[in-house]
Amino acid sequence: QLQASGGGLVQPGGSLRLSCSASGTIFSIFALAWSRQAPRKQRELVAAISRNGDTTYAGSAKGRFTISRDNAKNTMYLQMNSLEPDDTAVYYCSIGSDWPRPSRYWGQGTQVTVSS
Repeated sequence: QLQASGGGLVQPGGSLRLSCSASGTIFSIFALAWSRQAPRKQRELVAAISRNGDTTYAGSAKGRFTISRDNAKNTMYLQMNSLEPDDTAVYYCSIGSDWPRPSRYWGQGTQVTVSS
């Protein structure tokens, strides 16, 4: 089970840190990812991190977002800086064995709204 949190309303240029906690699974063996879905758009991968710490980012996220994991806490993070209105979406965390789009389990999503 995955529980995402940390979303909210932020002004353009601001920052947010999303968290996703896992329970009932061996967290460290899985790849992890954040995806997002904006209204009337398909869900898209934002960032992923492998069990070994390798990372990959969507072009729109490179240089602004950082994905990380803390296996001791069974928690993953997405630090988002320099947020833009186009970043507005529901953000979902996921874990799994497939790379770079782990999809075995999904969290419930957390809303991020970037607006002045």
